[in-house]
Amino acid sequence: MSFIAPRDALAAMLADIATAAAGDPVERPALVAAAIAAHLASPDLLAGKACPCNPDRYVRHLLHADPAGGYAVVALAWRPGQMSPVHAHRTWCALGVYRGMLTEGFYKADAAGQPVQTGSVLRMSGTTSHGPADPDLIHRLANIGGCDAISIHVYGVAFDRFGEDVNLVYAH
Repeated sequence: MSFIAPRDALAAMLADIATAAAGDPVERPALVAAAIAAHLASPDLLAGKACPCNPDRYVRHLLHADPAGGYAVVALAWRPGQMSPVHAHRTWCALGVYRGMLTEGFYKADAAGQPVQTGSVLRMSGTTSHGPADPDLIHRLANIGGCDAISIHVYGVAFDRFGEDVNLVYAH
C-alpha cells in the first residue's frame, strides 16, 4: 500500500490559480479571485514562506511565476500606514486579503486627468477583489489598521515585467 501525502496549502492554491488562469480570458480575473478566496482561511497557507514587512514601504514576495510567463503570484506585506500609489492596471489582476485588513479606495480621473476619490471598501481577511486591464479602474490599497497585513495578488504578466507592465500610476 502506498501513502500519498496531501498537497500543502500553498501548492493547492497555486494549482487552483493555474486552472483559473487558463480559463476564459474575460472571466479570468473573477475566476482567479475565486481560486484565491478558497484558500484564504488556511492558517498554513504561507507556512515556510518568509514574507517580512519593510519599514519603508509595502513589499512584494514572489510565490510563483507561471513558467509560460502568463501570470505571477505574489504576497504583499503591509505595515500599518503603508499604501500603494493611486493606480490602474495594465493587466488583469486579482487579490485576496490573507491576514489583517486593507482599505481599497476607488478613484475617477477629473477633467485634468487627476484622480479624485469616489469611495472606499474595507477588505477584511478572507475577502477578494479583481479587475481587467483598464486605465479607468483606478484604485489604491492601504493598510490603515494597527496590525501588519498580507495580501495575495495575481497579475497577468511575468514577474520580471512587473515594473513596466502592472501599474499605471496616477499619484503617489
